[in-house]
Amino acid sequence: MSVISGFGLHRWLCRGLCAAALIFVVLPAAAFAQVQWKMTTEYPESNISGIGLVTFGKLLSSKTQGSLTTATAFDNELKISSRDMPQAAQDHRVDGGDAFAAPLESSDPIFGLSALPFVVQSVETAKAVNARARPLYERALAARGMKLLYITIWPATGIWSDQQLKGEEDLHALAVRAYDKSSADVLRAAGAAAEFLPFNEAIARVKEHKLNAILTSGDGGAGRKLWDDLHHFTPINYAIPVSIAFVRKDAFDALPADQQAAVDAAAVETENSQIELLVNRTAENYARMRANGVSIDEPAPPAIIAALKKAGSAPIAAWQARVSPEAAAILDWASRQ
Repeated sequence: MSVISGFGLHRWLCRGLCAAALIFVVLPAAAFAQVQWKMTTEYPESNISGIGLVTFGKLLSSKTQGSLTTATAFDNELKISSRDMPQAAQDHRVDGGDAFAAPLESSDPIFGLSALPFVVQSVETAKAVNARARPLYERALAARGMKLLYITIWPATGIWSDQQLKGEEDLHALAVRAYDKSSADVLRAAGAAAEFLPFNEAIARVKEHKLNAILTSGDGGAGRKLWDDLHHFTPINYAIPVSIAFVRKDAFDALPADQQAAVDAAAVETENSQIELLVNRTAENYARMRANGVSIDEPAPPAIIAALKKAGSAPIAAWQARVSPEAAAILDWASRQ
């Protein structure tokens, strides 16, 4: 039986301890490598879009023990409008975000579905329409290299204005921000001077007295930017639109399987949370608006609704002619509800 010399024993122990130290230092660093996704929205943090991103970020961090987190820029801080978000993600300016869906119609007409005028008139119909449209949204985003995370249904759209809207002739006095090309076309056909603008740009135009009305729900923090200048809200129930949260597909694919599963689970929980939030959202918005001097002019004058519905027939027909039979069938179903 051989005997290890003192020098040999020292070398043997050193090698063992050094190897153990190397494992201790290197493996945990690999095991706990942190990834942070840069996300964005053009709306305030307290708006329903911002709340969704905050919720998703918290859930993601919790489910991954902090190894996958998000850093979110709110209120169009990065100067990336909803329409430009997929391109910004492709350019690696961000990893993803929550985009108001309608402006994405420039890349695929399916994104205009939820904002078609006077088609979806209840939250239950909105849920059903979006369930049917989800595979089409996923396909359209995948064509741009994006993965759909979750869908947020917004409160119904109305018109904020500096004067009460009493009849059809009052539409002719509006210089109004529209939130997509279709709504701009509808408002122009009804006699208003309408322009499709990102939300923050529209706010600046109101402050400069270049606009006197905005088409939006004015949800949450968005309302706070409006009520100092626009003291009337007419709940025309123009649409119950959606925003869509997404992330770049290669950013998702780079994650290990357990983190991918965490992303999917966080997205499902966020979407469910957003639907729960919607239940009392309109009442809460209206109470906050009234407390800040906004007149909720309801019910909306029938003449105004009639004029806008008449103006909306051509954009609906044009949309239907551009989309796939599958998308057109969803519109047909929604119109019958």
